[in-house]
Amino acid sequence: MSTPLSSWGFAEGDAITPELTALRPLGGGSAYEAYLAFDEITYGPVVAKVVRPDAADDEQTLRALVREATALDVAHHPVVVRGLRHDVDAARPHLVLEHVEGPSLSRLIRRHRRLSPQQYLPLAVDLASALHFFRHADVCHLDLKPSNVIMGSPARLIDFSVARQSASAAEITGQIGTDAYMAPEQAAPGDAYGVPGHASDLWGLGTTLFHAIAGYRPFRDGDPDLTEPAGRFPQLLDAPVELPADVPSAVAKVVHALLEPDPADRPLPREVAEALEPEIAALPAPRLHWKG
Repeated sequence: MSTPLSSWGFAEGDAITPELTALRPLGGGSAYEAYLAFDEITYGPVVAKVVRPDAADDEQTLRALVREATALDVAHHPVVVRGLRHDVDAARPHLVLEHVEGPSLSRLIRRHRRLSPQQYLPLAVDLASALHFFRHADVCHLDLKPSNVIMGSPARLIDFSVARQSASAAEITGQIGTDAYMAPEQAAPGDAYGVPGHASDLWGLGTTLFHAIAGYRPFRDGDPDLTEPAGRFPQLLDAPVELPADVPSAVAKVVHALLEPDPADRPLPREVAEALEPEIAALPAPRLHWKG
């Protein structure tokens, strides 16, 4: 039986800090919980990512919070949520983030199964532009997946909690990320698959787009209880399943290229955008209905 996660239990109107007033919970992970909050400094809604009570003095968790804030400081891009400020010395260590209106991509997939080309093509180009910039800023996200994409206008990539520079990413020896969306070099770092890096985010883009386009993931579910990577991560042994037959061949070609096992064989972000932009141009124009 899993142990319940500790929580501050903030309700609407509770003070998270003197400047942040809780509006409603947004979810969280093992070490953090997130709240929509009103911020007296920016005088508007923000997201407050607060370290859970039982981790408030944990040095590793606090270092990760600083690492995320640092990554956001350099990952300034229109398709990335903005980090506003952070305080690891507060009684409730926290990170304050821009609030982006819109559902997560994972929620849209659960609700509608498949996205339309009018949705997934601009999303692909938006995310590719962010990954192109990350190579210049030297940021590896390492956890690109549908739940970390907010479908605003433009879309926004969130949760940089495991992000790091490429040199640091290459030193990772364990698994960092989310099982179903991990690149082979994240699932089993080492000589056989290479090391995590910028190309790992291209794999994350491929699995994310595949899921959005098809309504199902490209690989069968692994067994999270297994310690042997080959059993836990089917992407180490299996080829991706087929996309639906109605997906344009140019789109399918890009998605499958992103899922090449060898990081060196995956296209560059700008190549992804260049291949998909003609598909966007070929979309039918929206029909306007005028009322007389």
